Amino acid sequence: MKKILIAGTIAFDEVTTPFGHSGKKLGGSATYLSFASSLFPNRTAVVSIVGNDFPDKYLEKFRRRHIDISGVEISQNHKTFYWKGLYYENMNKRDTLITEVNALAYFNPVIPEAYKDAELVILGNLHPGIQQEILNQLTEKPQLTILDTMNFWMDTAMESLLKVISRVDLLLVNEEEARQLTGKYTIVHAAKKILRMGPKYVIIKQGEYGSVLFTENDIFFAPAYPLEKVADPTGAGDTFAGGFAGHLSLYENFGFDEMKNALICASNLASFTVEDFGTDRLERIDIKDVEARINEFIKMTTYPLQIKLDI
Repeated sequence: MKKILIAGTIAFDEVTTPFGHSGKKLGGSATYLSFASSLFPNRTAVVSIVGNDFPDKYLEKFRRRHIDISGVEISQNHKTFYWKGLYYENMNKRDTLITEVNALAYFNPVIPEAYKDAELVILGNLHPGIQQEILNQLTEKPQLTILDTMNFWMDTAMESLLKVISRVDLLLVNEEEARQLTGKYTIVHAAKKILRMGPKYVIIKQGEYGSVLFTENDIFFAPAYPLEKVADPTGAGDTFAGGFAGHLSLYENFGFDEMKNALICASNLASFTVEDFGTDRLERIDIKDVEARINEFIKMTTYPLQIKLDI
């Protein structure tokens, strides 16, 4: 089985959406990434930090999924990262109400020895300097390195961010982030500029409209699975990335065709996360649920072409 190494946050999240209030729940990028990737047959490990207030019952959620948490540091002197947010009616706009960095400010990542040669590496949303430190500790070049980032690092650490972008294979960003990073409005122009920064692949997420995979020569668009109920979009992007890597771990080798399959799988897997608050929905599904939703998606998007052009 392939090894997937994930670096990111394990945190407490608290969100209010038009559909309710979550209360203080398990969250963080590494949580969603690893819960998603571990649905597939692979060996997943997490590098992160939590505080002295982090309950063992939450760590047990990782253990039950056979996720290696030997790289998760428990700070005895600080509390766990905490984020509180408010989503508006269209669910695409949110305000951050509280951010308490806490233990994350003292995070010095240490990759477990058994994962320094991981085939797939996901650098979740962290300071670019920490992401580079993860790459520096690897002893073998991964088959694929995936980088996630956000506007905040573009505002505060752009030089460091550009360095880590130049070292990865795939950059994962949303439309707004792609525009800020490149200064280009259309996602096609933005993707082309990002590819010149170093990555071989770019995925630009478009929320409820889907996502687009770019290479130097190819483009593939995957629509999102249409949902009747959307409770909480927090963690959907991380679920997407974890599902993408998890699906790729099924292949011995992979290129653009395998990534197209992974994109479809990731998009459908992420749709589960938004149906409930926090990780609740993600914790209730297994790979058979994902397969069933993908089959529904295929029915929605497959049709015989009967367009006549000689009218």
